[in-house]
Amino acid sequence: MTELDNCNRAKNIRKRIQNKDVLFRLYHEFYSKYIDCIKRCPDHGVSLEIGSGAGFLKDIAPDVVTTDILPYETVDIVMDASKMPFGDRSIKSVFMLNVLHHIPDSKAFFNELVRCLIPGGRVLLIDQYHGWLSRLIFQYAHHELYDPKVLDWNFKTSGPLSGANGALCWMIFYRDRVLFEELYPSLELVNLTPNTPFRYWLSGGLKWWCVLPSSLFALSTKFDNWLSKKFPKTSSFVEVELIKK
Repeated sequence: MTELDNCNRAKNIRKRIQNKDVLFRLYHEFYSKYIDCIKRCPDHGVSLEIGSGAGFLKDIAPDVVTTDILPYETVDIVMDASKMPFGDRSIKSVFMLNVLHHIPDSKAFFNELVRCLIPGGRVLLIDQYHGWLSRLIFQYAHHELYDPKVLDWNFKTSGPLSGANGALCWMIFYRDRVLFEELYPSLELVNLTPNTPFRYWLSGGLKWWCVLPSSLFALSTKFDNWLSKKFPKTSSFVEVELIKK
């Protein structure tokens, strides 16, 4: 799986996202949450996306600084999220889409958030959720490791994308939430919302296929939203928002 860590894949991945209308609209939906979050943040400071990769947030939010640990030509800064090249209290917002579960030292990452965020600054991340269907897909039909039973949040990694524990977000904010609050009392959890039960899977993700017609995207969005509110454990992803006290 080390080919996943090849930064030369970025152009092809971005092209696939933009050419798959359903997936493109899903990304826009996630990015719109980031735009709304910025409005809730202080007026001064840096807005930062971590793990931008082949995404296109910069196209709709040009003031957001895009970063990745891999040297993609599409990002502004190449950096390690556990060693951010920013001063104390210099960041007003941090965004992440399916990135947290790739960070092998999440405690170092959260320490950096505590250091770099302005009081009132926010983190909005979207990551994998331990749902009824999704956990089976993540564990048995996905290329990344998914182990919700390990006790330690940290893990040995083979590379920035090939290394992961897909259950990490659920472990931190559900299973070990009390521990998280003890370790990081200045990072208040203000939103924890499971979402998107089926649309991502029907879009085919980054694979070549898609079984959800564009004409049904609006209807499927209404159904996904209703289902995730009525039965949260059907969800495949979760939205997490933190605020620096």
